[in-house]
Amino acid sequence: MRFLNDLQPPGDLTYSDVFMVPSRSDVVSRFDVDLTTPDGVGTTIPVVAANMTAVSGRRMAETLARRGGLAVIPQDIPLDVVARSVAQVKAAHPVYDTPVSVAPHTTVGEALSLLPKRAHGAVLVVEGDKPLGVVTTHDGAEVDRFAQVHEVMSSDVLTLDAADDPRTIFDALSERHLSYAPVLDGGLLVGVATKKGALRSTLYTPALDPQGRLEVGAAIGINGDVRGKAKALLAMGVDVLVVDTAHGHQDKMLQALPLVVAERDAHEAETGRRVPVVAGNVVSAEGTRDLLAAGADIAKVGVGPGAMCTTRMMTGVGRPQFSAVLECSAAAAEQGAHVWADGGVRYPRDVALALAAGGASVMIGSWLAGTYESPGDLRTGADGRAYKESFGMASARAVSNRTRDAAGFERARMALFEEGISSSRMFLDPERPGVEDLVDQIIAGVRSSATYAGARTIPEFAERAVVGLQSAAGYEEGRPLHASW
Repeated sequence: MRFLNDLQPPGDLTYSDVFMVPSRSDVVSRFDVDLTTPDGVGTTIPVVAANMTAVSGRRMAETLARRGGLAVIPQDIPLDVVARSVAQVKAAHPVYDTPVSVAPHTTVGEALSLLPKRAHGAVLVVEGDKPLGVVTTHDGAEVDRFAQVHEVMSSDVLTLDAADDPRTIFDALSERHLSYAPVLDGGLLVGVATKKGALRSTLYTPALDPQGRLEVGAAIGINGDVRGKAKALLAMGVDVLVVDTAHGHQDKMLQALPLVVAERDAHEAETGRRVPVVAGNVVSAEGTRDLLAAGADIAKVGVGPGAMCTTRMMTGVGRPQFSAVLECSAAAAEQGAHVWADGGVRYPRDVALALAAGGASVMIGSWLAGTYESPGDLRTGADGRAYKESFGMASARAVSNRTRDAAGFERARMALFEEGISSSRMFLDPERPGVEDLVDQIIAGVRSSATYAGARTIPEFAERAVVGLQSAAGYEEGRPLHASW
């Protein structure tokens, strides 16, 4: 990346401070752009769901991996729960969505309460592995909530074969004016297909482990039995280990990180597979070099840019994210390593600019919290808008969860120190209520940005991007108007 006219910025920059200039390009189509990440993680799009309890769970991990991204299970989740989540992700079909399924005698009220768990908007009624019917919101309208689903389900069910190609699936659903159908493989239910899902399967390549299963990451803190937890996560089949703390450039991180790396190396010697280790967060070249020297494969960059983070307002500590990514990626490149840009993205343009600055992937938090696939319960505000709650991982709420085993006095004392928002409403976008809808929007923008730069890959994009500085008025000029002025 270079600055327009070789200008040197007078200070540090956020994503809103910069813009990208088009370059001469022979890339004629977005489909010519390969967004496989260069960091060796195995992801085919540069989108990582942050290790926040309001963001990354089993559904998020499965859905993102199916489209080529990665979700990182938070470090505060008990290991037995993580093990179940990882097993479920690994058991999920790499192409077809996992159905929300119920037995025939399930009540209508219970079935309808499960609808927001997935974006496909239907519950499959099954007996064993045999699909009997489909229940949607329409089927449950004005029906006694204690009625049973077999009484209201649509029983004329179209079933598809797992070997069908995407066009066949799309055409079969279109002919029946359906958006959803169960998929069978040898008579066994393996998932459900939607028209959008059929289209997406031609646009994305799943992020898969060597056994052809969906990938999932997991985070580790720097306190407690760090090596023991790393060993347990590796045994579960976790594909990426993220050693995470708000202040990654500290002695405790540099002591914990080698323990994780040693356990990873032992696992590699036993299995032959090297699991990448990510560590952070840092915002300086020095911090990046120290993490890499301690054994990290990837440095995670960002202090204070997250939507739920109050670190900068509380402490004055942090750094504008574009400059942080630019400096840290350059330091990592000196050693043949990579960085993840963690936080500060609000629009697809920000993701593109993070990649232009040298990020191999972009970690996204609260932007993904307001989707069907995030772990929280769907709620409705007084204005009728659907939302989910999000909260920072340094908030009093998160600290309370993290220290639930501590004595009452110590737990209460630690809760006094918070650097995050404990409750914020992330409203679902009616146009993009599912995480796949957001991925479509983000990846469309990033692919198009790459064509403007004349780049076919992420490394080419970072090399060819030309970036200029803009005023607040310049940024405002680029915002669309949804009504006349």
